[in-house]
Amino acid sequence: MLRIALIDLYNGEANRGIPMLKSIVGRYADTLELRHFDVRVKCEIPDLSHDIYFFSGGPGDPLEAGGPWQAPFYNLLESLWQHNQNQQASKKYCLFICHSFQMACHHFGLGEVSQRYKMSFGTYPVHKTHAGKEEPFFKDLPDPFYIADFRRFQVTKPNHLRIKKMGASILCLEKLRSNSHFERALMAVRFSPEMIGTQFHPEADPGGLHQYFMEEDRRKSIEEEHGAARYARMMRDLKNPQKILRTFNTLIPAFLDHAIQQLDMALAI
Repeated sequence: MLRIALIDLYNGEANRGIPMLKSIVGRYADTLELRHFDVRVKCEIPDLSHDIYFFSGGPGDPLEAGGPWQAPFYNLLESLWQHNQNQQASKKYCLFICHSFQMACHHFGLGEVSQRYKMSFGTYPVHKTHAGKEEPFFKDLPDPFYIADFRRFQVTKPNHLRIKKMGASILCLEKLRSNSHFERALMAVRFSPEMIGTQFHPEADPGGLHQYFMEEDRRKSIEEEHGAARYARMMRDLKNPQKILRTFNTLIPAFLDHAIQQLDMALAI
């Protein structure tokens, strides 16, 4: 059995991300053994004995300092990176989502993390870069493709020299705004052949989210903060099989299938 670490950054807050990630991993129960790490509440940090690492989203400022878990967390990122530089070692495969994506971009110096002028909440198109069009995990997605996006922070101002030095690549960017001067945020980055991250939520199960957002108190809260039109559009997109469902069915399964295949090949040698 391969071992997968689910690194929970939700700080004890109720969320859909962790249950959805567990559900996806559950499809691979004959291959993957999952362990859940509550990082921000219990300061649980995995070691390097796992094969695959899922880093979750989470609330709050990704640059906030002072938590006892933060130094061990960044040490883990660096240890995973350094481990993968050893050509003789069995690789460690990592997926960063939303909050952890911002923290990884900050740690590796790939861009500037800042608060958005307005929270992004709902479903949106994102556009592939040239590298994104060549990305195997995105090959079954159109350009643009639709994503579920819930965030108050963003990564902008990419450091292209650092990106080139690392061998990283920007895979997709925020939607086009013809009437806005705001810089488009980085929405996905391949850090290395083993490490990839998305600003959006590829684990977003549209059926589960549609039911979740149908709850009356939640609907009222969203409409009050983001408007009825935004709510209605999001609910339509969640029901459209060519939008969020297509992303949900594509990206994480492609990541896991590839990681499992590569790890099995390494074990067979």
